[in-house]
Amino acid sequence: MITVKDLRPHPLDQVHRLIEPGPVILVTTRHRGIPNVMTNGFNMMVRHAPPLIACTIGPWDHSYQALVETGECVVSVPTADMAATVVDIGNCSGADVDKFEEFDLTAVTGEQVQALLVAECFANIECRVADTSLVADYSLFLLEPVRAWTDPSQPRPQLFHHRGDGTFTLDGPTVDLRDRMTKWQYLT
Repeated sequence: MITVKDLRPHPLDQVHRLIEPGPVILVTTRHRGIPNVMTNGFNMMVRHAPPLIACTIGPWDHSYQALVETGECVVSVPTADMAATVVDIGNCSGADVDKFEEFDLTAVTGEQVQALLVAECFANIECRVADTSLVADYSLFLLEPVRAWTDPSQPRPQLFHHRGDGTFTLDGPTVDLRDRMTKWQYLT
C-alpha cells in the first residue's frame, strides 16, 4: 500500500512547474466521506509564490458541491499514458460511479486535506479554496496549494494538454481521442 511516506515532498514555490502550461488534470474531492475524481482541462497557474491555481468547476460537475462545502481538493497531474482513462473518467459522473473503483485508481491519504491523492499520477497537489469571488459568474475557483507531492519513479513525465475538440497535445505529438469523447461529441 502506498502512503505519503513513499512520495517525495515538493517545494510549494515550485508548484507552477508541475502543471504549467496547463495540462489536463484530475481533481479529487471527498464529500460526506465519499471520494470522487473528475477530469479538468480548464486550469492555470495564477501566481507562483505563494502558489495559486485557477480551476473551472461548475454546478454541472458532481464535484462542484463537494468543493463548495468542503473548501478543499487535490489537483492530480496524470501522465500521457493515462490519457484514455482520464478521458473516460470525464465521460461519467461521480453521482453514478465510484470512479476510484471503476478506473482502478489507487487512493492515497494526504496530509493537509481530506480529498485523496491519485497514486498513478505524476504529481498531487493538496489544495484549499482560497477565493470564491469568481465562482458565481465564472465557475472559477482559486485554489491555494498547501502540500505537493511528486512520484520519484516518474522523473521525466510526459503530460498531455486538451485542445478543446477531443484531441490532445502531448509534450510532443498530438493524440486524437475524439472517438472516446462519448459525452462531449459536440466538441469534436
